[in-house]
Amino acid sequence: MHELGTIYYVIDTVEKLMVENDLKEVASITLEVGEVSGIIPDYLQDFWLYARKKTEHFQNTELKIEELKAVTYCQDCGQTYPTMQYAKICPYCKSGNTFLVTGNEYIIKEIEAM
Repeated sequence: MHELGTIYYVIDTVEKLMVENDLKEVASITLEVGEVSGIIPDYLQDFWLYARKKTEHFQNTELKIEELKAVTYCQDCGQTYPTMQYAKICPYCKSGNTFLVTGNEYIIKEIEAM
């Protein structure tokens, strides 16, 4: 259940940005969450509703989540493919010499502030 820790990290990070940029209010925060990051978007939303009530600046802030598809690259044939569908084995050449390109991250993509 690291989603709650993730939410508090986002709150702390955005609060620091608010101070640095003399912002008074945040209308929304957009997160990009990789589909193999281990973070469950529905849990993020639930914990956001809980955590924002305990803050000074985020009472009315909306959390938006965009899912990043997981993509794997095959070093043998140079192709990329959807990780969730084929896992570690390349569907083109059947090699296991692959690595994840995207889909394991979570990023604060956008902050809509005033």
